[in-house]
Amino acid sequence: MSENGKPRVAFFDFACCEGCQLTVVDSLQTHLDLLDAVDIVEFREAISDQSDDYLVAFIEGSCTRESDEARLKKIRERAAVVVALGACAHTAGLNALKNLHPLEDVREWVYGDKADWYDTYAARPISAVIEVDAVIPGCPIDREEFVSVVKALLMGKTPPVPDYPVCVECKLKENVCLLLEGKPCMGPVARAGCDAICPTYGDGCEGCRGLIPHPNDNAMKDVLEEAGLTVDQVMSRMTMFNTYPLQEKEAVAGEEVK
Repeated sequence: MSENGKPRVAFFDFACCEGCQLTVVDSLQTHLDLLDAVDIVEFREAISDQSDDYLVAFIEGSCTRESDEARLKKIRERAAVVVALGACAHTAGLNALKNLHPLEDVREWVYGDKADWYDTYAARPISAVIEVDAVIPGCPIDREEFVSVVKALLMGKTPPVPDYPVCVECKLKENVCLLLEGKPCMGPVARAGCDAICPTYGDGCEGCRGLIPHPNDNAMKDVLEEAGLTVDQVMSRMTMFNTYPLQEKEAVAGEEVK
């Protein structure tokens, strides 16, 4: 805690685009009360200060190299509460797409003849390295959900994360199901909480908030095939944001995600 009694909050980034942190900056412009409730002691997108003294750590980005692990563990040791901020930290997000290919091929595609200069390995969510106390899903996160999570943490509560599918929110908004129109949508297996923003505007859900508990992957693949997608297109849709959790699930089942 700060001398003024406010909890000290820090923001950190690993492999990501930092779009979730920009959403945080955006949310603070319309919720100035949060700035009165906490002391932000580290936040590269907004301030130049750095500190090793913080109570709550928000972490954006996935773990993609061995050196990330030591840094994550150091943050975990110092923070009483760690929050995974966005899809990359939550599920490894888009970064995990590289896990579908041989690592040496990926290094060469990205770095060319300088591939051996850069240390990297398969992308993982931060929960694969350290314990995470709360998650704010999405790519990017929802600004209002961020505000709600911060308020819950300040009251000592565990922020709730919806465990029902996006289809529920579509029904509440009385949207016409995109699957009935032959358009691909991950709504039946994707985690809600975004107010079905993509389907509402006619774009099928890609599951950026992760999957619901115990999703019926096989049924979802059948539904996408019925929408006219090829096998490759179906898997592209399934793995856009959820390569890591799908690979973990298939590893347990002794299968392989391609």
